[in-house]
Amino acid sequence: MRTFDFAPLHRATIGFDQIADMMDRVMSNDVTQPSYPPYNIEKTAADAYRISIAVAGFADSDLSVEVKENALVVAARKAVDDATRTYLHRGIATRAFERRFTLADHVRVTGASHENGMLHIDLKREVPEALKPRRIEIASVKPSDETEFVEAKAVN
Repeated sequence: MRTFDFAPLHRATIGFDQIADMMDRVMSNDVTQPSYPPYNIEKTAADAYRISIAVAGFADSDLSVEVKENALVVAARKAVDDATRTYLHRGIATRAFERRFTLADHVRVTGASHENGMLHIDLKREVPEALKPRRIEIASVKPSDETEFVEAKAVN
């Protein structure tokens, strides 16, 4: 039994529909994520992040970085050149891969670089001004000196 009913959460929360959808997606995904290639995710500033992926043996032309519908897709395809080489030991894996990262709202890719066998992808969260928190002034109502009272009259 791996299903959960998130209906009670919908009654008590406003605007958190994406969290329930994400939980449904995570719970329904029984396939384990592959561990190749290894990667790091680091926070470089308050609203900036960097994904570093170990891509030893791949050239710039072998790598592909795309953003599709709030998902960052990193893929690599290595051209076959093993016919001319004879390996005594082959420890560097250059097999094709595709790794997906789900991006939060308002996160965009600002750049990618390939250096020393590492692919670095820089991300930045840019929240629009309309969605940033703002302070609302509370107006106080001052009671006036001329308050009108209505006298109650007895009925019967």
